[in-house]
Amino acid sequence: MAFAEYKLPCPECGGSDPVAKNTDGSAKCFSCDTYFLNYEGATKGKTMPTKKQETIKPIENPHGADYSALTDRRISEATARKYSVKCVLSSNGDIVQHLYPYYNKHELSATKVRYIRDKNFSVMGSFNGTGLFGEQLFQKAKYITITEGECDAMACYELMGSKWASVSIKRGSSGAVKDIKESLEFLESFDNVVICFDSDKQGQEAAKKAAMLFQPSKAKIMKLPEGYKDANDMLRQNKHKEFVEAWWAAKTYTPSGVINVSESKGDFFNREKKESVPYPWKGLNDKLFGMRQGELLTLTGGTGLGKSSVTRELEHWLIKETTGNVGIIALEEDWRRTVDGILSIEANARLYIDQEREQFSPEEIDKFFDILYDGENKNRVWVHAHFGTNSIDEIFNKIRFMIIACDCQWIVVDHLHMLVSALSEGDERRSIDNIMTRLRSIVEETNVGMILVSHLRRVDGNKGHENGVEVSLSHLRGSQSIAQLSDCVIALERNQQSDDIEESNTTRMRVLKSRYTGDVGLASHLHYDRETGRLREVPKDQFEEDDNELLEL
Repeated sequence: MAFAEYKLPCPECGGSDPVAKNTDGSAKCFSCDTYFLNYEGATKGKTMPTKKQETIKPIENPHGADYSALTDRRISEATARKYSVKCVLSSNGDIVQHLYPYYNKHELSATKVRYIRDKNFSVMGSFNGTGLFGEQLFQKAKYITITEGECDAMACYELMGSKWASVSIKRGSSGAVKDIKESLEFLESFDNVVICFDSDKQGQEAAKKAAMLFQPSKAKIMKLPEGYKDANDMLRQNKHKEFVEAWWAAKTYTPSGVINVSESKGDFFNREKKESVPYPWKGLNDKLFGMRQGELLTLTGGTGLGKSSVTRELEHWLIKETTGNVGIIALEEDWRRTVDGILSIEANARLYIDQEREQFSPEEIDKFFDILYDGENKNRVWVHAHFGTNSIDEIFNKIRFMIIACDCQWIVVDHLHMLVSALSEGDERRSIDNIMTRLRSIVEETNVGMILVSHLRRVDGNKGHENGVEVSLSHLRGSQSIAQLSDCVIALERNQQSDDIEESNTTRMRVLKSRYTGDVGLASHLHYDRETGRLREVPKDQFEEDDNELLEL
């Protein structure tokens, strides 16, 4: 019975094109060796795959084939004889079929028939128990090359001067892992395994998966020169020298996340420079050299110590001083309050207080709005428009949407513990670990600059954060992962209970962690102006004098 259709998907193993269908509707998958009584039914899930039928052992010389050069592939007769590949000729002497033998140990078990005219194939016999194409020819040596197809294996053998072993997987890239696993003991006997799969995306992905099967440093992945699909393509174009150079240049496979420094010199020196955006305050810049995309900054402080004011200043600063889009996830306030807060910074007035807002005309407020959210800043600022918590997955989806769809280079999340409340886990520490890991992953994946607001736990003793106690990393509420996964941690300190008006309105900014510079400690003093709602940095010499006076007392 003849095959009528080829390269169909397999509902059993999931391969994209390993199935050939007969004229009666039955079919065979050449990847998993499954037979189907009714292929169409199987694809709809109505008919389960049947038990494999008995196969007939192929005869030694089917179709009256004989040895000859594979002229359509520029493979010599000597190489064809080496691999026991025969050709079937038409009455006028043209090659119409290639016959590729597969052996179970040294006994012929299957013959793959490739039809030259339509490039389809069929299999006589069974792949069960067979090795790779050409496996029976070679023994332990220094090098072996694995290719994606039989002609590629023979081409590679010729291109390398018939010196090194070259074999092919049986079922194409989709079956590469399975084929190699079945012959892993044989392949591991060689000192080096060079994987020379097709240069397309499917072939290169299969090469990586195949390389992971071998002992560390044994497998090398060969990258073909630009413009060539496979080894046989290079043989047909007489690119012997180019192939040999690419073969010797094959790089030892290392899994994702492991870098061979010797082979990465170019990437090291050609890396993109991290552009720093200065903070609005000199003291912070002296320690941190600004903030950068691809970093997670955590801003922390006790309740009522000015985290929102600092955050608003930073949001306004990013809008005015950068060209990147800004996304804001404020989980404790309505989006209009968020917009008002940033607008107030521009106006130098507390517009969120109705009595103070009334001091401005609608035209003046409209002008402030246009400066921040229109003109050159049009479509740059995106805010979370739901008061209260969503599910944690919904919130993370919105963060990703802002980054990917809205092209936000900066994300502000206010605040961490509202995210925790959205997670249905009873253990706060575990919840924070989960959230911080996800936030860190987003930063690493997208290179976004992220500002995260976090709370502090209560400290032991009578003096709490509202009394200006000095903050340390151990005061971060809930989990060590906040400090571990943040690139920078900045704490706010303020004695809001002081009888001294200046002291009660002055916030100390203390750097608790800086992965970029390593410089920590007290950085800035910010004075809160109640009339404007703005934070003004106190000159360093002034706050040093004030601190010395306090120490003397």
